[in-house]
Amino acid sequence: MKALVTGVSGFIGGNVARALIRGGHQVRALVRKNSKISHLEGLPIEYAIGDLRDIDSLRTALRGCDVLFHIAAHYAFWCKDPGLAYDSNVTGTQNILTAALEYGIKRVIYTSSESTIRIKDGELGNEEVLADPREVAGDYKKSKVLAERIALEFYEKGLPIVIVNPTTPVGWGDIKPTPTGQFILDFLNNRMPAYVDTGLNIIDVEDVAVGHLLAYEKGIVGQRYILGNANLTFKEILNILGRITGKRAPRTRIPIGLAMAVAYVDEFISGKLMKKCPRVPIAAVKTSRKIRHFDCSRAIKELGLPQTPVEDALRKAVIWFRENGYVRN
Repeated sequence: MKALVTGVSGFIGGNVARALIRGGHQVRALVRKNSKISHLEGLPIEYAIGDLRDIDSLRTALRGCDVLFHIAAHYAFWCKDPGLAYDSNVTGTQNILTAALEYGIKRVIYTSSESTIRIKDGELGNEEVLADPREVAGDYKKSKVLAERIALEFYEKGLPIVIVNPTTPVGWGDIKPTPTGQFILDFLNNRMPAYVDTGLNIIDVEDVAVGHLLAYEKGIVGQRYILGNANLTFKEILNILGRITGKRAPRTRIPIGLAMAVAYVDEFISGKLMKKCPRVPIAAVKTSRKIRHFDCSRAIKELGLPQTPVEDALRKAVIWFRENGYVRN
């Protein structure tokens, strides 16, 4: 099988490319001219220069491929130009799925997000309900909901697409880093004096990568699969990081209202005045108001999604950040 993979310069995409290669598959990667791909050096990857906003470059990249793994996304809770999220996540998805339908691609694995899953208070999120873009916080989440709607529309047009919704991946190779990796880094660099009372579902990014291959092999076309593992409070995650590192986990809990006030001030000063990413984006705090816990049983039962212990996954992240110069001391 020859697969075109978008987003290989990112956290999930790079791990999916490695998993495909380990599985004996051929990988062609769509990259921009300025993409950072040094972490993939030495791997047998064929590169196609292109851009999700340029549909002709996507047609060229897809030529000769059997399968598309569309993973690329603009993932940030804040950016100078909010339009970037919609250009990449919405228009880019529309373009590449259009090209995939034209070429008769045999299967598409589309990487959505847990952000597109609507959670009712006190319940676990599941694959049955798509979030309303008017109800989610920030342009990243809104754009991912709109993009998943597009993916489902292409399924109705006959494109054999399987959707995967990763929760919160951690582990090896978080180059950017992602917002998730950033809170681990803040912990390692002693920049997290307190915490908010929220919850996440954590999974090893390598399990997410394997989940993509399993979705290709076993996934039902038109189906959504949550790729997740353990439901934890944020405090529990910090306590695990404390055990791994020997560092003291923060003991002070910040009320959401106070965190929101800090976020508004930070976005005004850092974002609006200084034109740099704030440490506390408003969208991130708004997201933390709801516990993001999920029922991942469909992917576990139907796909055989691996469940690496979360402590091992967080330990991989700590080791990788330390070995690659992200930790100051």
